[in-house]
Amino acid sequence: MEIVVTGRNTEVQGRFRSHVEDKLAKIEQYAPYAQRVEVEVTHESNPSQVETSERIEITVRDKGPVVRAEASASDRFGALDLAAQKLFERLRRRHEKKKNRRKGERRDEVVQDLPVDELLAKPAPDEAAEPTLPSSVGEAVESQLGDSPAIVRQKLYEAKPMSVEQAIDEMELVGHPFYLFIDEETKQPCAAYRRRGWTYGVIRLNATTGEYGPAADE
Repeated sequence: MEIVVTGRNTEVQGRFRSHVEDKLAKIEQYAPYAQRVEVEVTHESNPSQVETSERIEITVRDKGPVVRAEASASDRFGALDLAAQKLFERLRRRHEKKKNRRKGERRDEVVQDLPVDELLAKPAPDEAAEPTLPSSVGEAVESQLGDSPAIVRQKLYEAKPMSVEQAIDEMELVGHPFYLFIDEETKQPCAAYRRRGWTYGVIRLNATTGEYGPAADE
């Protein structure tokens, strides 16, 4: 299992890299087929955010769905502890779900519901980038929204058609309140999101992915 540590707006010293490797070594107990673990360390220089100035995002890539966890704290060692705790819990829950499916237990209720008022976005750093779009999978690009101080962070993901059940599983594994996907039956762009308790909602767009291709050359 390869562990890759990168810094964003900061340098990562060898002592911390060694600590990360020791801390995450037991990932193999929960995910024996994990091939790569990506750890991104981000430093926020804004003095008003000193209590959350260090953010750690951990991504586990194996043969199954991606599992991700993140946390912030005033120091990166504390942030790593919090993120690792979340990650291990999600890996454990995935393991339990696999066991339950083998036993034929019933899936949690999935509810088709009206759209939520808004989808929560991941906070973006203060620095702005040139207004452009990401061109490769996994690439993130930041740009300023017009003349406002708002910063928009865009990231390109690979869209593999899947079922509603698979989308909800992946949403839980990455720990997000919503998950964008393409329905494998209808080919519609969809968003799964959490509702109350163990119920979920699905927003569907009245379109299929083939309807909006690039314009033909004139």
